[in-house]
Amino acid sequence: MHTENLDERLPLIQEADLNGKIVLVRFDHNVVKKGIVRDPYRIDRSLGTLYNIVERGGRPILMTHVGRPFDKKTGHITCDHGDSVEPIVEYLEQKLHTKFHIPKFNIDPQYGITGIDTSINLAIKNLRERKIGGIYLPNTRWFRGEEDKGTFREGFAIQLAGLADIYINDAFGSWQPHASTHDITKHLPSYAGFLMQQEIENLNRVINPERPFLAVVAGAKYDTKIGPLYAIYNKVDNLILGGVIYNTYLCAKYDISMGGVSDKEIEAARELVAMDKEKQKIIELPYIVESETIEGKTEGKYKTTAIKNFKKGTKYGYVLDVDQRSFEDKKVSEIILNSRTIFVNAVMGFTPHFAEGSEALDKTIDKNTVALKMYGGGDTLQEFKNLCPGLYLSVLDNSQYYFFTGGGTVLVAIEQGSPYGLKPVQALMENKERFVKKGNT
Repeated sequence: MHTENLDERLPLIQEADLNGKIVLVRFDHNVVKKGIVRDPYRIDRSLGTLYNIVERGGRPILMTHVGRPFDKKTGHITCDHGDSVEPIVEYLEQKLHTKFHIPKFNIDPQYGITGIDTSINLAIKNLRERKIGGIYLPNTRWFRGEEDKGTFREGFAIQLAGLADIYINDAFGSWQPHASTHDITKHLPSYAGFLMQQEIENLNRVINPERPFLAVVAGAKYDTKIGPLYAIYNKVDNLILGGVIYNTYLCAKYDISMGGVSDKEIEAARELVAMDKEKQKIIELPYIVESETIEGKTEGKYKTTAIKNFKKGTKYGYVLDVDQRSFEDKKVSEIILNSRTIFVNAVMGFTPHFAEGSEALDKTIDKNTVALKMYGGGDTLQEFKNLCPGLYLSVLDNSQYYFFTGGGTVLVAIEQGSPYGLKPVQALMENKERFVKKGNT
């Protein structure tokens, strides 16, 4: 793997002595919904790091978060079976023909797992003796200390460190600084896995793009994306919006209202409208699909509306998709076909019923044979795979396509202007200062 484009302050798995060591690896295997692995892409992308650890004599303990079992209002953690790592382990066992052990710890009905107890020691002994292929810890967010602020968090980080000799972070999609992605680096020699390295390298290609640079951004809420949206706006040559973000922008620009778009969000979008009046980077998709209901695509209850026919002060129904004819529009298709870097973090319509906009977007982008095409995040990828399965399979190993495993992480890094500002990445670099330079590898 090429590492010349990486910051030399980042400690890499290639530099670690793994032979005979217990290696604790944090992955982003957050692909389970209601007890089923929805899309194994993120698991598959992490197999290179796992293989490398074992091939070099390391014995792996794996961990990931699944879902959001922590309730911020009550402070309680719900250890629901639907958020278990069991489906991930089943997938890995089938794929790798080896046995993983999931330790069982006592669960407090309010606070989840309060700590790692000595019952895990036998499994670690079996791991060393190669009686099992790996240990997979329960969902990290089931542990009280993972997202805690106080002594439980400190204790959890120390307990995690007590399991292993070396820590590897390969969880690019988990950018929030929690105990298992951040605090643990204070206690063990720590390194970036291969997926983390690859994602950082490709992030640099978004942050320092070949131009013209086109971004396509959508989202279910306008206010949660304001920071990243402005950062992207300042970076791109052209911007296409989708979803509620696009609807909010249209309401603010044309002084109209739509179902599901609040006045507060419209007010927030006025600044973007004013900015674009001067710079004119936003490429309008001229046809939208308006529906009377969000329950589904009901015959006779949805229609295509042209933006040029908008009338000030009018209230429109729910706008649930972009009509595919928008991508046949000369201006829109020319912008897409003439771009040299395209970054997509967008589902255009209210899926699963309104999916024509996303499908048309992906197929139009594929017609551009010279651009570097980068897709960010779980939902964007899932829709690409569902709507264009043949295209998805044909481009998975195409060097002009790159699929990030964490869309939110990409947006945060763009907002910060560097992948090295992400807290878990910073923690690795600080760890190198602390451990590696003292020769404690």
